[in-house]
Amino acid sequence: MNTANVTTARAAYRSNAVATASPARLLVMLVERLVLDIERGHSAQLSGSWEDAHRNLLHAQDIVVELESSLRVDQMPGGRELASVYEYLRNRLVLANVRRQPSVTAEALLLARQICDTWREAAMAAAVS
Repeated sequence: MNTANVTTARAAYRSNAVATASPARLLVMLVERLVLDIERGHSAQLSGSWEDAHRNLLHAQDIVVELESSLRVDQMPGGRELASVYEYLRNRLVLANVRRQPSVTAEALLLARQICDTWREAAMAAAVS
């Protein structure tokens, strides 16, 4: 199989996975991508690849903005608190990016991983119910 066919197959698989995913799975996929972007941004910062770090951290910020905008704080217990966590994470990502501080990126990564784990657990619990 040539490279073009593999790339096309991967794109089709990803597209199908997103199109058929439940809302809970979509949320988990989104926060998993958030973690990946921050990991990549952190790695790029550590190697001095500031353009790559900026691109990945900017995409992570976009994901957090999407999470914030889709959150219905009045329709879920702890909604306001979660909104505050998202806001804090977004602010840390901005600071890490603007000041080029890997230590702040590492802090954001830790928080993003915790958010991801929490949403995974919630999605699994909802699937079992």
